[in-house]
Amino acid sequence: MSGESVAQDVPRETLERLRVYFDLLAKWNPRINLVAPSTIEQAWSRHIEDSLQLSQASDAQTWCDLGSGGGFPGLVVAIAHTEPGFRMTLIESDHRKCAFLRTVIRETEAPATVLTNRIELAPPQSAEVVTARALAPLDQLLGFVERHLRPDGEALFLKGASWRQEVETAEKNWRFTYETQPSKTNPGSVILKIGECTRA
Repeated sequence: MSGESVAQDVPRETLERLRVYFDLLAKWNPRINLVAPSTIEQAWSRHIEDSLQLSQASDAQTWCDLGSGGGFPGLVVAIAHTEPGFRMTLIESDHRKCAFLRTVIRETEAPATVLTNRIELAPPQSAEVVTARALAPLDQLLGFVERHLRPDGEALFLKGASWRQEVETAEKNWRFTYETQPSKTNPGSVILKIGECTRA
């Protein structure tokens, strides 16, 4: 496993749980394609460490991860949070991926639950923080945010180099505040923080 830059300040017990997750990902991936097969060798830095950045971006306790897939970023964030009261809800419509997520939660004792449903049909979560990674353009994401984020909450999205264009497109249909934080794992990428989101 390479790239300990993001994980260097993570407690040893958390790193051990993340390695359990990493091993389960490698075991399950050939069967249900949780990540692209070509990226499994770089999964620690490309997926786990990339997601781990978000765990340091907010100290809120109620989180909701949209379209969790293989658990990025939501399950990584949940594993990193061990304080009492923290809860992560993972929304994923694929039953096989949900089975994987529940297996990791059981093996790592992560403070998370899985909701098997489509994002737009799942009960509103009223979360303090909503997250997503590689799910949809920002304009579409904000529709999901409107459903699942409480009014005073914030959304945290891992976005690539085209994030400015996504913001410009979204501003045609939405009003929101935003700030960015450079990604520690992907040059040109950012953590996009969205707040005060309403339809234009």
